[in-house]
Amino acid sequence: MSSFIVNGGKRLSGEAEVQGAKNSALPILAATVLTKGENVLFNCPRLSDVDASLRILRFLGCEAKEQGEAVIVKSDNLSDSEIPERLMREMRGSIVFLGALLARTGRARLSFPGGCELGPRPIDLHLKALRKMGAKISERHGVIECKADKGLRGAKINLSFPSVGATENIILAAALAEGTTTIINAAREPEICDLCDFLNESGAKIYGSGEGVIVIDGVQELSGASHDIIPDRIEAATLMAAAAITAGEITLRGVIRNHLSSIIPLFEEMGCETGFKNGDMSFSAPQKLRAVPLIRTMPYPGFPTDAQALLMAVAAVCGGTTVFAENIFENRFKHVDGLMRLGADIHVQGRVAVVNGVNELYGARVEATDLRGAASLIVAALRAEDKTEVNGIEYLERGYDGLELVLSSLGADVRKL
Repeated sequence: MSSFIVNGGKRLSGEAEVQGAKNSALPILAATVLTKGENVLFNCPRLSDVDASLRILRFLGCEAKEQGEAVIVKSDNLSDSEIPERLMREMRGSIVFLGALLARTGRARLSFPGGCELGPRPIDLHLKALRKMGAKISERHGVIECKADKGLRGAKINLSFPSVGATENIILAAALAEGTTTIINAAREPEICDLCDFLNESGAKIYGSGEGVIVIDGVQELSGASHDIIPDRIEAATLMAAAAITAGEITLRGVIRNHLSSIIPLFEEMGCETGFKNGDMSFSAPQKLRAVPLIRTMPYPGFPTDAQALLMAVAAVCGGTTVFAENIFENRFKHVDGLMRLGADIHVQGRVAVVNGVNELYGARVEATDLRGAASLIVAALRAEDKTEVNGIEYLERGYDGLELVLSSLGADVRKL
């Protein structure tokens, strides 16, 4: 078990490079199962979830290694279509291997995935879509067994909710399916676009990524490709929150402005200033932040649920009251207890949290219970008086590549135990 020791009260300043996007890296690693030849992935973050994906690939018979700043995967010798429970339980994103394995081998056997406990995240949309594409699926004792002995076929799939995971699984399954697949009400996240870009670079025929309707014309085979993973918009939001809560002034290198279109206006409403030049974002915050009346999580391009905990940490010291409405996950306020131990004034009722800004936060020993909640406690600790000990850092390392080093380079007093 690891922990962070944070001595708050340090104003952040300086420059930092934004890591590659975790939520792009995981489905793209799964997508390499579909290819023959060498894949070279640049800007792939060093995360425990990425390590888990590489272990799955190696178990399946693929060559997967880190080489310098790149990850190299070759799936020519794929020899298995079953992922054991011990590997599936390591991360929620492991379910994305389902569509890739089914498309490549005609079968897949895996257990329900693990990851952060954020409330029910059913995979019924995934399974319903794959059945429509011709897969025969059985579920017994927590194990999903899929077969498509005659191969998958294209279908018209209308998602009842723009699920990111379901959209990814359908895209992966459809890439090698016979005929055309159309996804209606598809997820529009930048990470979906990044996955489609990688697949198209490998020889796929995918149209409309980033829109509500995606069309995939199946091809017979895909080849390896070189690909740069997009910057992580949630890490960028984390560093913005860290600068905002410390009245800091930082520059983030390698930022795509459009990916932050729902986040930047909220910080600007708090009184922060942003500027962009040649892929770099300048960000500065005033001594006293203003409260944003309402922050509502929504599917992209709405405000992301992954940034909710981060903005709540900042709202804890804003002048006024902020209401958070969580519309994606039922149990995404687990970080509230930790923030309150640091002195925040927060009241939760169901999926709504009311945050009354306070003047100061105070150091304490707090426990992280999920990835973004861990980041929010660290952000709050940067403002707190005296020392804060944040435990449960193994959750943080699922999605951040050396966050303590990045924050330290910007002037924070953070060390990992």
